[in-house]
Amino acid sequence: MSQALILARRELGAYLRSPLGAAIIAAVLLIDGILFYWQALSEKLLSAEVLEQFFYNASGTTMIAGILLSMRLLAEERQMGTFTLLNTAPLGDGDIILGKYISAICMLGMMTLLTVYMPLLIFVNGKISVGHILVGYLGLMLLGAATTAIGLFASSLSSSTVVAAIVGAALTGALILEWALARAVDAPLNAILAAMALHHQNFKPFMSGTIDLGCVTYYLVVILFFLVAATKMVEARRWR
Repeated sequence: MSQALILARRELGAYLRSPLGAAIIAAVLLIDGILFYWQALSEKLLSAEVLEQFFYNASGTTMIAGILLSMRLLAEERQMGTFTLLNTAPLGDGDIILGKYISAICMLGMMTLLTVYMPLLIFVNGKISVGHILVGYLGLMLLGAATTAIGLFASSLSSSTVVAAIVGAALTGALILEWALARAVDAPLNAILAAMALHHQNFKPFMSGTIDLGCVTYYLVVILFFLVAATKMVEARRWR
């Protein structure tokens, strides 16, 4: 674990030195700010509805940010020819994946924290529950963490950051669209597909300020599955 944290610190430093991390965070804040301003001031919604809409909009930018932040983690190492050095370091495959994942989650957490002022502005002319805000942000972090794990797995498949981003977006899109497919099939398959959808049914409770343990478990399972899959890919490439 200590080795993973050392690698995470190195990767986090790389994010902070690179314009990529700053550009992604700035773009997310800009888009979230525009959408929040439009929803809060241009439409006649109740305070709780404004907050729900904020989390809905932020979920989209969070997923995109998760893919963009994770696309470079392994693909860039191969693209720059430094993956061999990483493989020869005293790090296990699990340490490599965990360290890189932690660094991306830290960036995602920083980005999410910077958006807190938006729901707090609702207190100026409205009344909302602090618990609703906290639960909504828990949902955003779980969704972002799951998407980042998917992006990290995609990054383990390719030596191109662009290809990694495309594969990560395709996998994420397929998991999101399962809710639409669920509406086109009969029971019990429709319930299974809806329960496996990355966003729709599993994110809605957080938007309304409700903690659903089933949804929390779903996101944790997705995170674990793709981190293990990424570890196996790194292990396979090590012995290739």
